[in-house]
Amino acid sequence: MHPAFLYLPGQRLTLPELTAARLDGDVVDVGEAFIPADLVEDADVRAASIAAIVQPGTAVCGPSAVWVHGACDAPPNPHHLRRAVARRIRAVQSPRVRYHDTPLPAEDLLIIGGIPITSPQRTLMDLALGSQRDRTLDRWAQMLIEHDPHLLGSARERIRTLRRVPGSRRALELLEGLGFRKT
Repeated sequence: MHPAFLYLPGQRLTLPELTAARLDGDVVDVGEAFIPADLVEDADVRAASIAAIVQPGTAVCGPSAVWVHGACDAPPNPHHLRRAVARRIRAVQSPRVRYHDTPLPAEDLLIIGGIPITSPQRTLMDLALGSQRDRTLDRWAQMLIEHDPHLLGSARERIRTLRRVPGSRRALELLEGLGFRKT
């Protein structure tokens, strides 16, 4: 997607101007930005719309990655970011972002819209593993499986190979349950 089609509030137009254009039907809001109403909203557009809140050394993960991959219509609030480098970073605190300080291996990242995003398989794995702490992640995992049912088997296999990872038993139970709902 060409950056000329992405309108971030405060750059070329103010938020009131963009809101007026949305009311006129000229633009639609996507994530943290606006795009022309006739532009197709794909993964590149969604990722680029939140690029301003993705700081260097982090990657979009969890529910935000589900949204970027196209498995749901509305973005989460707040967005989820995770450390994508081996060294610790000082994450900027914001009410719009939930930062997870566990590193991601490079093989689990895709570059979409110019920013790193967890792969669909890794996203499903993380959602399932995190469901022990936060049951709201179950719904995001279900949406991702409905969007791409083939992820289910590979995510289960990767979780089975993990040793001494908190939540892995609950993750497998969740994925088994979601697999039965899909069939």
